[in-house]
Amino acid sequence: MKTFFNLIQEVQKPGLCHHCGGCVTFCTAINYGALELGDDGKPRYKEIEKCIECGLCYSICPEIHELEEETKRMVSWSAPMGRILGTTVARAADPEVLARGTDGGVVTALLLHLFDLGRIDGAIVSRRVGNFRRWPWLAVTRDEILEAAGFHFDTMHGMTHFSKVYSDMYSTFSPSVVELGEVTKKRLSRVAFVGTPCQINSLRRMEALGIVPAGSIKFHLGLFCTGNFHFGPKERARLEEVGNFHWDEVRKVNVKEELLIHLTNGQIRSLPLDHLNCMKRFACRYCDDYSAEFADLSFGGIGAPEGWTTVIARSPLGRAILADARGTDLEQFNFKDDPQLAHRALATVMEWSDKKKTHAQAMHRELEKSVQLKA
Repeated sequence: MKTFFNLIQEVQKPGLCHHCGGCVTFCTAINYGALELGDDGKPRYKEIEKCIECGLCYSICPEIHELEEETKRMVSWSAPMGRILGTTVARAADPEVLARGTDGGVVTALLLHLFDLGRIDGAIVSRRVGNFRRWPWLAVTRDEILEAAGFHFDTMHGMTHFSKVYSDMYSTFSPSVVELGEVTKKRLSRVAFVGTPCQINSLRRMEALGIVPAGSIKFHLGLFCTGNFHFGPKERARLEEVGNFHWDEVRKVNVKEELLIHLTNGQIRSLPLDHLNCMKRFACRYCDDYSAEFADLSFGGIGAPEGWTTVIARSPLGRAILADARGTDLEQFNFKDDPQLAHRALATVMEWSDKKKTHAQAMHRELEKSVQLKA
């Protein structure tokens, strides 16, 4: 049976670790406590003598394919982009939620809808803790859910999980899976999770194994993801120059077909994503999931008009949530104005999904060649 030692050799050393935190969260949640997040955000041994070498941390890693078929069967996955029960374009009906949201505020609107109905006791999200600083958070009140709305470049500054070496680095990734530990501590059993495709993947693998604390996650809300980026002062200065803006003028940032910089004066600066390639996290170059294929619902601004969100229903549960919120907390786009919008939006998502899969396959081939040459 392979263990965390093998994860280090097969995933961390080649640079494939997504820092999703699934292995650490599982180990901590069941009180083994052998693992922790290191100063650089990577999982590592905390107390190696506590490791019982059960191998579960290895199995739930999204880069390991041991549970691939079981997980796909569980969520009724099908090629080429996972199960799709329907696609729509929507936005939050509440003006405050809409104003706070990145695109159409749909994720926040749905979380509030579930909370108000008593369907969830909390939601794992990421909240803003400073200028362009966000961190994983278990929101357990309506105000806390609303506070977490929107997207900004996250930073590692001042966070106890990371060292001073990373204190001035911005990152678009928030290791939200680690908040499952708080779910266990607070004994919550009805929680919604909002995260990236790799995080949803890790959670679904835990669910396939029936291990703690995956059973507490009742709703899996996935975000479209071209990849995550991190950069320091030099890279930020370069973006300022290319985009003709200053960071202190920025109101919010969004990643769609391009990097969109929203300024406080209402202007928007658009930058091709090619400008971020050198800042993309190494592991993200090998990820083939753009549209959160294992989620109940997948969300993103791509394919939708400004101020609206493209939503893909992937499970009967996700479809039911969407239908229940429509007309109350959600406003659906009037397709009489553009009958083909939902179709075009899905086609755009599938196009970007295919691009990411093709690129990931090419990167894996290059990595395999590199390993063979070294051998």
